[in-house]
Amino acid sequence: MDWSNISDTVKSLSVLLRRKMESPTRSNRNPEPAEPSPTYSLPSQPSPRAQQPLNKRESARIQLDGATYTIVASSSEHPAKDETSTHSSIPRSNGQVNKSGPLTIVRRGGNRKTGEKHETERIPINSDDDLLERLDHDPDLAITYDSPDACENAALRLRGLLGQIQKGEISAETLQKHILFAAKVLEAIFIDENKRQAEEDDELSEVQPDAVPPEVREWLASTFTRQLGTTKRKSDEKPKFKSVAHAIRAGIFVDRIYRRVNTAAMMQFPPEVVKVLKTLDEWSFDVFALHDSSGGQPIKFLSYDLLNRYGIMHKFKIVPASLENFLLKIEEGYGKFKNPYHNNLHAADVTQTVHYMLCKTGLMNWLTDLEIFATLFAALIHDFEHTGTTNNFHVMSGSETALLYNDRAVLENHHISSSFRVLKEDDCNILQNLSREEYREFRTLVIDMVLATDMSFHFQQLKTMKNLITLADATIEKSKALSLVLHCCDISHPAKRWELHQRWTTQLLEEFFRQGDKERELNLPFSPLCDRNNIMVAESQIGFIDFIVDPSMAVCSDMLEVILAPEKPNPKKELETETEPFVLTKPWLACLADNKRHWRDKAVHEAAQNEKKESDQKLDS
Repeated sequence: MDWSNISDTVKSLSVLLRRKMESPTRSNRNPEPAEPSPTYSLPSQPSPRAQQPLNKRESARIQLDGATYTIVASSSEHPAKDETSTHSSIPRSNGQVNKSGPLTIVRRGGNRKTGEKHETERIPINSDDDLLERLDHDPDLAITYDSPDACENAALRLRGLLGQIQKGEISAETLQKHILFAAKVLEAIFIDENKRQAEEDDELSEVQPDAVPPEVREWLASTFTRQLGTTKRKSDEKPKFKSVAHAIRAGIFVDRIYRRVNTAAMMQFPPEVVKVLKTLDEWSFDVFALHDSSGGQPIKFLSYDLLNRYGIMHKFKIVPASLENFLLKIEEGYGKFKNPYHNNLHAADVTQTVHYMLCKTGLMNWLTDLEIFATLFAALIHDFEHTGTTNNFHVMSGSETALLYNDRAVLENHHISSSFRVLKEDDCNILQNLSREEYREFRTLVIDMVLATDMSFHFQQLKTMKNLITLADATIEKSKALSLVLHCCDISHPAKRWELHQRWTTQLLEEFFRQGDKERELNLPFSPLCDRNNIMVAESQIGFIDFIVDPSMAVCSDMLEVILAPEKPNPKKELETETEPFVLTKPWLACLADNKRHWRDKAVHEAAQNEKKESDQKLDS
């Protein structure tokens, strides 16, 4: 038998167990600091104390592996007769006494908390054989390999084996038995560590991965999780996001603190505005109430709130001051021509309606953050610096704007161009932290969406989308889908509740009448609905609902159902799982029906008035 190799193996096992004993154990997750290992040194020069005559001592105390041993020598004149007489003066509160020849050993466990119950061992000093024998047969020392004291017990066994191996007097059976015990202890420790880690990992199931931003998750995973990659091959590495449960919670807390700190630099909302914005998710949101509570600045507060709600400000690092400056510029631009309808109220209303379509239909889940940002931005600026007149008026009057844009989508091109010109100002550039690629994608989407609000594209836009969604495997481009959504939101006031729709109609007609007044001054023919003296409001609104708004909302609804409906279930699994069909909530249907009823009633009244007017004119003539 190669005793040298066996001795090396036993020493290695002993080192592993000693390291484990020095590390936190399973039974003590927050251990007290371990006592330092005993050190022995000899003075290089005799100290004054060393030159004094040596006094005989009857006891000595040493520390080994976390345990304190007190060795008491019995005098030759008074041999120890029993344990009680020999060391009656030795404290026994937390130790055990053992006699071996002329020596008495008192062992006290180290690094134990006060009052903690523990097993004690009687270890003779004169015999490795006796040590191993006692470890096997003494009931006080009989423990299992997965008990809290298994490490210490296994270490004692290995030290006993080392002594026997050095003498060359040990049986293969004894050697195998004790090494097997030590191996099982190490295996139990390994299994327990993995199990404890798995238990910690499972705690993340309570935390949704999207509770924090991707950057925060990446930082948490690299900072707070265990870096198992140092002990695994690179091919075996698997990202374990579940292992950051506590770190995620900490990250959420840190993120909340960040938001609170950042709020100090953010715009403050008056209490009246906050109250109105609580209904921002409703289909028939009262933007007029927001206008009144915000001091005539609905764009400023609504847009700021939405960009913050969607996390756009945080995601794209928008400086709060820059956003506030930009929104103030946009608000000013909408008031440039003092329009009754195409003003900051209309911009805020369309932006809120787009928010509803994104949030309440689930459309936002189909989009990236950048696409959501572009959609909200397009809604916000889609009528920026509107002149209060139609594209046809610009073309017919030969305005500078029509000349600039060659009579095509005159107003829509101006809205886009002038808005991006505002972004060129340093203190208004909310896109300054976008990458080159992000900026290009953002600008392209905004241009496509705003140009699609040109009413001359209306019927072609609906026809294209109708044909597209009837295809079996329709693939709808996001730019086309978002363009239709914005267009529908732009003309959606007849689909809101009656009180809001009626007010919008009054303001729109006043704007039309003002254009008619200009057309009269320029000797231009009246555009439809622009003659103050010849208008049938109810009939015009019924026609607008029946031929424009209702068909547009219907196509938009069908498109959203195609986009958002879950994939068709596998026929083989239909019996195993039942999937509920996707149902799109359409609050606009009830509003459209109710508003049409109101207009029909008014149409009857208008018809009676017109008939009476014609009758009176005939009598006068």
